[in-house]
Amino acid sequence: MLETIVALATPSIRSALGIVRLSGNDCFSIVSKFFSKDLTSYKDNALLHGYIKDKENIVDEVVLLLYKNPKSFTGEDSVEIISHGSPLIFNKIISLAIQNGARMAERGEFSSRAYLNGKLDLIQAESINDLINAETEESKNISLMALTGKTSKLIAPIKKDIGDLLSNIEVNFDYSEYLDIEDMDSTKIIENCREIIKKIDVLVENGEKGKIIKDGINIALVGKPNVGKSSLLNALLKEDKAIVTDIKGTTRDVVEGKINLKGVTINLYDTAGIRESKDLIESIGIKKSHEVIEKADIIIALFDSKELDKEDLEILDTLKGKKYIKVFNKKDTYTTTDDGEIYISALNNDISSLENKILDILGLEENNFKNPSLANERDLSLLLRCKYELNEAIKDAQNDLTNDLIVEHVKKAYLKILEITGEDCDFDSAKEIFSRFCLGK
Repeated sequence: MLETIVALATPSIRSALGIVRLSGNDCFSIVSKFFSKDLTSYKDNALLHGYIKDKENIVDEVVLLLYKNPKSFTGEDSVEIISHGSPLIFNKIISLAIQNGARMAERGEFSSRAYLNGKLDLIQAESINDLINAETEESKNISLMALTGKTSKLIAPIKKDIGDLLSNIEVNFDYSEYLDIEDMDSTKIIENCREIIKKIDVLVENGEKGKIIKDGINIALVGKPNVGKSSLLNALLKEDKAIVTDIKGTTRDVVEGKINLKGVTINLYDTAGIRESKDLIESIGIKKSHEVIEKADIIIALFDSKELDKEDLEILDTLKGKKYIKVFNKKDTYTTTDDGEIYISALNNDISSLENKILDILGLEENNFKNPSLANERDLSLLLRCKYELNEAIKDAQNDLTNDLIVEHVKKAYLKILEITGEDCDFDSAKEIFSRFCLGK
């Protein structure tokens, strides 16, 4: 029997109310030792009013929520103690629980118990943390679809297809004497694998777009000094965050900001103007600019003239192989702005063409916001590893290897799919996922 665990399920700050959570098959008897009523006689979920007591002293007047297994989040007996929102009271309740046989929960331990007891699969478990950290309504919706099990259903068709392929191959060399068994030759194996890979590609494409909605993207603003990067940052943020002057090299460090662009979180980085500089502090800022460029998903290369000089060309040279948008600032100084380039006026907040271009690059459609997707890095990585194994099976079949060798790759592909939901998952891997959670979750 697992030990009873206890943790604060709400922030440890002064507030109207707070919740201390316990889970474990002896949690009712533990809480009964410092609550004004005996909980051990309850056979079903219940809501109770009473007092937390330290011997004869009243600690607080509280409401208790009792959950009998398996009708609880963790699948175990659970108690949630709703007290007044004083850290002094929280800590006292937790201390009394520990004194009477509970232990402090580890990060994500409530969720990991829910997973172990079959109340959640790993996709649902990951979504809890995503839901807590969601910064936009759209991000919250993606995580909520995963929590309610809609995302997990995306895996079912691929799991069935690979399972069917696996069993058909194996039955051929286990029971080859039966005449009514469908013959799985190399051609059929290749066809099956390719059809499954097509379905995986759709999940990966939608998952990568879902990940953008869930996690957001990083955009760096780069260019020479004084081309208007700080003005553009202020225009995008709709506030005067960065200092704007006519003096070159005013921005000495990376200035950060965050916006919600049509449902996508954009992390903005205004970098120091890139140029050769003997100024030590400015040089450090320029070095940081190059570091930001490396981690950016999209780079906005800003120029203030169509006639690119040596410094402009050197900046473009550093962006080779990266996803960037060439943008011309100070729109009113150009004789024509209809040549397919992006023109803005950062100072006048005329930046809609740039915002539209960013959205075009992201390639998001309405269905990406409304439909579930495998939007976690772990899930996408496992899908790609599954695809890799199926491609290896295709290569083996094309090279006329025997089915007993080909099937090994199909088995590995099947296990990768099971690992996504946690049906075939080393618990150490699952533990690493839950370690990212906050205490009490």
